[in-house]
Amino acid sequence: MKSTQSEENYVKQIFQLSGDHDEWVNTTHLAEKVNLKPSSVTDMVQKLHQKNLVKYKKYKGVRLSENGKDLALKVIRKHRLWEVFLHKKLLFNWDEVHDIAEQLEHISSTELVKRLDKFLNYPKLDPHGDPIPNESGEFSHSDRRQVSDCREDDKGILVGVNDSSSSFLQFLENRELTLGTLLKIKKYQEFDQSFDIELGRGKKVLNISSEVAFNLFISNDSSND
Repeated sequence: MKSTQSEENYVKQIFQLSGDHDEWVNTTHLAEKVNLKPSSVTDMVQKLHQKNLVKYKKYKGVRLSENGKDLALKVIRKHRLWEVFLHKKLLFNWDEVHDIAEQLEHISSTELVKRLDKFLNYPKLDPHGDPIPNESGEFSHSDRRQVSDCREDDKGILVGVNDSSSSFLQFLENRELTLGTLLKIKKYQEFDQSFDIELGRGKKVLNISSEVAFNLFISNDSSND
């Protein structure tokens, strides 16, 4: 049964909210993410449940069925491949590709996706450092952690972001926080849970909020001494 764009957007958002442990997603939280009233989200979730794309419990929330996961991974795969194409081949900045890929991800041609993947030489990561699932829906292993989970003196290369909105990416660029930058945690500020981080090798020190730290991924590789 063919899915609608709205259904694809919902399963993708549920997949991203459920995390690595396939947790139940609160429908109120989901409503905030899709910017709709909770009642509208509940109606859509019930439709997804009828199509066997999600499991739904009234006071627990929603989680994807196996069919829902398969659909979400296909949409995510297309989205991230299109982001690579836009960035590498059409030279869009990394803060411009997300919104365009949101439109392109709904093209249903399987053959087009296969050829796009081959044309791009089977990329493993999108321009924001997010892994691209392969044709079987599997992700390559990514050895990374969030800055918010780091301790003082931890360091690593900035390899990904958890927020691909243009406003957040421009915020990072204005502070020279770009992929490939070496970061070192200088100090954790208990008062506001912010972090003082060193860019490069003593180049400069920035203070970032806990929210920004949550949205940054660094490599676990400690061989940057």
